[in-house]
Amino acid sequence: MPQKVYIETVGCQMNVLDSELVIGALRKHGYSLTDSPNEADVLLFNTCSVREHAEEKTFSALGRVRNVKRANPDAVIGVLGCMAQKDQELIRKRAPYVDMIVGTGQLGAVPQLVEKVRATREPQLAVSLGRTDAGRDEVEASFVSYDPARDPSMRPTPFQAYVRIQIGCDKFCTYCVVPSTRGPEQSRPPVHIWNEVRQLVDQGCKEVTLIGQTVNSYIHESGDKRTRLSDLIAGMHDSPGLERIKFVTNYPKDMTDDLLHAVRELPKVVKYLHVPVQSGCDEVLKRMKRNYTASYYMDMLARSRELVPGVSVSSDFIVGFCGETEESFQKSMDLVREAKFKNSFIFKYSERSGTKAAERFADDIPEDVKKRRNNDLLAVQNENSRADHRAQVGKVVEVLVEGPSRLGSKTSRDREGAGILQLTGRSMADHIVVFDGTERLIGHTVRVAINDASPFTLYGNVLTDEVVGADLSREPHVYTSPVRPDRFSLPLV
Repeated sequence: MPQKVYIETVGCQMNVLDSELVIGALRKHGYSLTDSPNEADVLLFNTCSVREHAEEKTFSALGRVRNVKRANPDAVIGVLGCMAQKDQELIRKRAPYVDMIVGTGQLGAVPQLVEKVRATREPQLAVSLGRTDAGRDEVEASFVSYDPARDPSMRPTPFQAYVRIQIGCDKFCTYCVVPSTRGPEQSRPPVHIWNEVRQLVDQGCKEVTLIGQTVNSYIHESGDKRTRLSDLIAGMHDSPGLERIKFVTNYPKDMTDDLLHAVRELPKVVKYLHVPVQSGCDEVLKRMKRNYTASYYMDMLARSRELVPGVSVSSDFIVGFCGETEESFQKSMDLVREAKFKNSFIFKYSERSGTKAAERFADDIPEDVKKRRNNDLLAVQNENSRADHRAQVGKVVEVLVEGPSRLGSKTSRDREGAGILQLTGRSMADHIVVFDGTERLIGHTVRVAINDASPFTLYGNVLTDEVVGADLSREPHVYTSPVRPDRFSLPLV
């Protein structure tokens, strides 16, 4: 009987990609994927250490599968990723029945480690060197880059994929564990990335998202050849079949003009930048070791909007960081009001062991204050998002259809008798768009006229049941979405 593997993933896009690569490697060894822990021969938990909630979620999941181990002692349980790299002893203490602890730099060895557990019935530990364990070259070498077979079943959709262009981080923000859990910043050779993109396109992928901890810091040097992120994007842009290129997450000080010119001039590049600012207060930014001021960030934002007209920008914020006064927090509120981000991801500060902030600063903001500041900042951002979305009403946007929305039940039938679903996708400015259409539109790009909006979503009518690039000279086939009374609705202009 084929062996079955179950995997749970917590955390960022990097973790989602890591899980795909791990499953791809295990499939090459004859494993099939199951969504039932009780049926699995191997149970894997790919973890995140950025926030305490993510770690507790993993320990809760490990507690649930303890009975699986009791019922099937031969089952192999593995903890992968950032928690495995950072907290080996804590994992052993809280979940002593775990068979494998595999850090972020050793994931390519998972199939061999599973077999070693079975052969020896002894726990296996595979982690990379820490920053203080050896010199930079040795630490870098201990984070093994690998490219096993990609697994389309693990992707967000069959036609969208993440592509890692760098690992690690050298920014050392005081609140962040990533430099220790993912090691020094290393950029992959461009030819490896271009080959991977071509492989993905051959598998039917239409959109790639280039990912890195600070993706716009990408620079690869080989001899006298220096490749920047803008060069990397240009090198894949004309790949036949590739329709969209995205990249996240950006660091403000590395937002160079050449990259902005590439976003503006290359048609396949999504006109969207995610650039975390974290705080609007210079004193807080200094304690965070972000290495820029709020005014520098706003100048960068203005330059980005000048060089890429119509670009959408989103950001990240941490509220309740060590020593954040009410005055400091109000500066963040002011920055959000002025910046008018498309959306922002707002988090309450969570002290992480092993970070400089935990060593140097007291976590001195009460939880109720953090929660209130989170809600206050979110309220301002929601108004910005509402205004941003309202400005899209009346426009026609191109949407890559990702699949049914959460409410994507069949509502009616078209003229050929096909069921009409509520579908969702994203525009070239990364706005979420919901509209009615047939299932055969999934995976294609369509034109949608926007006639309704909420702070989080655009709603509209697909102008044709043909994909973009087809003959649009015939009369458009329009599906009408119902007006939703809980959102404002404006006439088309």
